Order: sequence, then C-alpha cells, then structure tokens
Amino acid sequence: MAANFCGLTLQSPFLYNFSRPTIRSSSFIRSSSSSSASSNGNLKEPFSGEPEADVVVIGSGIGGLCCGALLARYDQDVIVLESHDHPGGAAHSFEIKGYKFDSGPSLFSGLQSRGPQANPLAQVLDALGESFPCKKYDSWMVYLPEGDFLSRIGPTDFFKDLEKYAGPSAVQEWEKLLGAILPLSSAAMALPPLSIRGDLGVLSTAAARYAPSLLKSFIKMGPKGALGATKLLRPFSEIVDSLELKDPFIRNWIDLLAFLLAGVKSDGILSAEMIYMFAEWYKPGCTLEYPIDGTGAVVEALVRGLEKFGGRLSLKSHVENIVIENGKAVGVKLRNGQFVRARKAVVSNASMWDTLKLLPPGALPESYVKGVNTTPQCESFMHLHLGFDAEGIADDLEIHHIVVNDWDRGVDADQNVVLISVPSVLSPNLAPPGKHVLHAYCPGTEPFGLWEGLDRRSAEYKNLKSQRSEVMWRAVERALGLGFKREKCEVSLVGTPLTHQRFLRRNRGTYGPAIEAGKGTFPGHSTPIPQLLCCGDSTFPGIGVPAVAASGAIVANSLVPVSKHSQLLDAIGL
Repeated sequence: MAANFCGLTLQSPFLYNFSRPTIRSSSFIRSSSSSSASSNGNLKEPFSGEPEADVVVIGSGIGGLCCGALLARYDQDVIVLESHDHPGGAAHSFEIKGYKFDSGPSLFSGLQSRGPQANPLAQVLDALGESFPCKKYDSWMVYLPEGDFLSRIGPTDFFKDLEKYAGPSAVQEWEKLLGAILPLSSAAMALPPLSIRGDLGVLSTAAARYAPSLLKSFIKMGPKGALGATKLLRPFSEIVDSLELKDPFIRNWIDLLAFLLAGVKSDGILSAEMIYMFAEWYKPGCTLEYPIDGTGAVVEALVRGLEKFGGRLSLKSHVENIVIENGKAVGVKLRNGQFVRARKAVVSNASMWDTLKLLPPGALPESYVKGVNTTPQCESFMHLHLGFDAEGIADDLEIHHIVVNDWDRGVDADQNVVLISVPSVLSPNLAPPGKHVLHAYCPGTEPFGLWEGLDRRSAEYKNLKSQRSEVMWRAVERALGLGFKREKCEVSLVGTPLTHQRFLRRNRGTYGPAIEAGKGTFPGHSTPIPQLLCCGDSTFPGIGVPAVAASGAIVANSLVPVSKHSQLLDAIGL
C-alpha cells in the first residue's frame, strides 16, 4: 500500500474507497542548467505534425502514467503529454553534481507486494509486468518533545518505546487500540483497487467478483466486528474516541501517524486508511522499502510499461488548452500551436484548479466551476535538498527522521513537523562516493499567502527563504549530529511554495484538495464535458502515491469494455 509521510510517501496498500490523501509527494527545483536527462535516459522531444490517439493524457505524474500505461496495456492508442523535460510530476527525480534527488515521495512500503491486497501502484506494475529492486528496512528516527528514539514497525518493538516515554497506561491503550482495529483490516482491504471502474461495470469487476471474500471477512469478524466495519468510511478519531483513549502520548502519536499518512490529523482521515496502515506496520515480519535507484525508478518502470505496450510519452509538450467541439473534448492544443486529436477521450492529470484553466469560458456549468473554486486547498511545502560529504556522519545513520517541535501546536501547524530522508544510506549510488544526498521538508503546512506576489529575484524573497528554511536546517543538524556542517554542503537548494507553483504548475503551490473524512468526498473522474475525464490527487480516492495510482487505474478501466477489464484481472490473478 502507499501511504504518505506528508512528504515521506509511505507506500502501503490503499483501498479504492479510502477517500483521503496520502503523504505528500512534492516535486521540486530544476533549472535548465541543472536538469539531467529524462528518467529513462532518453528525452522524448515534442512531436511534429498533427498527431492523434484514442486517448490523450495531460501530465506524466504517477496518476497520468498509471492511466496511460494501463490504457496501452488494454491495446488503446495513447499519448501522454508532459510540459517538462522529465516525466514523473511530483514524483520525478533530478540530478545535480552527481547527487540524485527525490523531489517528493521517499518512504514506501508494499512496492513489491502482489495480489488482491497489494497497493494500487504495485497492482499497476504487476499488470504492466514491471518491477525494480528495493532495499528493505524496518525503522526510522523520531525526535519528539518527550525524547529521541528509534521507532520500529512490527507487533512488539513499539511497546518498549511506549513503556519508556509514556508509561504503562499508554501501553494498555495501545494494546486496546490494536485489539479493536486489526480485526477490521480484512474488510478494509476487501476490494483490489485495480478492480474498480467508474461505471456500472463495477458490479461485475468488483462487487460480484469479490463478494465471497468480503462476506467471508465479515463472518470471520463476527457481529461485533462487522458492526465496527461500518465505521471504515468515518474519521478515525471516532474509533479512538469510542475506545476512550485518553493518554496524551497515544493521542498525539495517532495524530502524527495520520498526518504522515494523509496530511490530516485523526479527525480528518478515513478509518479504512488508518486501519490498513496499522495492519501493514504492526504485523510480524513487516518491512519498509526504498527503490535502489530512488523514486525515479518508480517513474521509469511506468514509462517502460507505457512504451512496451505501444503508448507514447512526449516531453516538453505544454498543453495550452483542451479543445471542445460540439460540447465534447476532442483533443488539446499545445503551446507551439499543434493540435493533438483524441478520438475517444482526454484525461487530465492536472489539479482541478489547473484543469479549469485549460478550458474555454462557459464550457462548464457555473455550479461546477463554483464547486472547484470553493474547494479548500492544502497548504504548500518548504524543501531543502543537500549534497554533502559523509565524513563525520554516523555509519549507522537511519534513512528517515521525523522531528516534532511542539505537540501543543498540532502536527499540522506550519514549521512544526520536519521530515528528513537520507536515501544514500541504503542506496549509495544516489550520491558520489563517500557522499550523502538528503531531502528535508515541511509537508503541506507552508502558507502560500506568505509568498504570494513576491518577486523570486528580490531581496525580500531571498530573505524569506532564509528565514523559513531555518527550521529545516536545525532539524537536519539535530538528526545528523555534530559531524554535519552547513558550510560544507556541496549542493544546497531551498524550495518554496512559489517553486511548487512554478515547476509543478500547481495552483497556489498546493498539495491538493483539503477534503476531510466525514465532511466531504473527493470528486469522481467524469466531468460535465463528455469525453473529458480527470485523474490524480483532485479525484477519488485522494492525495498520495497509492491514491493517485488508483485514480489513474480507475479511469483507464472505465475507458475499456468490462470484458477487457476482467481479462486483465484474470491475467494478474485478481
């Protein structure tokens, strides 16, 4: 499954009806002078002439690539158009001076899982026949007001930390929580995300196909457990409250896990998503995974799958607008004036606000436009990318570090939680010999209003970058110890919400819609315009790698007959 450490994207399986975000994959800084070749080592130049395809996909983020690659697997003629010279969107990698940086997601689990309960991205990769090597590990460092400790996933190790930092009552409450929610995990993982489609065909590919296993899981849970399963689509805080969990450490830790997973606290995340995460992280033998070649390996695998089945990826192909004829989406016009015709559909992997900008005035009902414009947004990011010498740094340095400065402010307060990833700890090939590569960030909590209207070349902007990045520098110094010196960094890049807005083409640099469980649901994939569909983090099931992979798969499934969809499920054993 895929979960998002609000920046540390935790890959853990994510059920299709989890309608909440998962961490935040945030893309980052690239300039023409520092960009490397595309992720598969071959820059796809913009095409010439007037090409056409069955389906035109706007954007090569993970959602768009999953959609395009599956459509190619379904024997559809598909073109994926990407404005930048790298594929991957918020999950792309970039290289500077031999340092290979992840721009967004960095903490994964379930990347190599297979079968009905695998995470959506893993199911798509399975369908494409693609994979990549990963390193496994089971711990990360946590720096809390109560103290610093190494947190391990698994059924027993965390109890030791609870005993030391919170006391016996916290241990008892944690046992009570696990006892109540783990039996619900089979129901939370009942429907493979790849079985879902956006029409009545879902009754065949999902409902009928998996009804026996769902029924079996409810029988196994018994009446009390089955009753509890009705809370899967409600905020997780309701389960916590019903269990009367009072210990401050437990409540704070649950909020932190929810925030790392979905960018919201426990009162905003779906119970199903949290329960799945607990099932993944607190079972015997569980591990986390990191791609040996970085997050770029995920993008490369999806691009390979797309091209293997005849799909096309065109980089440096900026879509200026979606072309509407006779009320239908019939293609797109590129910035260079080229028209790319879509015989069957146009799929936008841009955010809901940015998709709106691609459409001519009056193309959508006023009520739809108002709904998009009034949808609340998550805040943006601060990023710090560093390349430095490993001399003086502990040999047993952990790959991931989480710093919480103040519980009372809340984990979702700006400048309060910093996430740090040092992937070269597990994958030395991501940095020159004897060096480390590091990505630190404040995940989805940086107010865009602080930056709005600033000239990126101005002294005011540069001063604000220096001020707002200080919390990340201090977190890095705390995690890496006295052997780390700022002035010795060979690469030092600070990204701001304006960086997000510019390089990711994200409205106000946002991470995505701020839709909380119990207060709203993510939009579906169809639009009021025939032949125009949407995937990505502005659509169901929400934000994060698992969710956007699922959204891309749902759209692809919806564009082919049920028979082809069923054949694919049979072929990969679902």
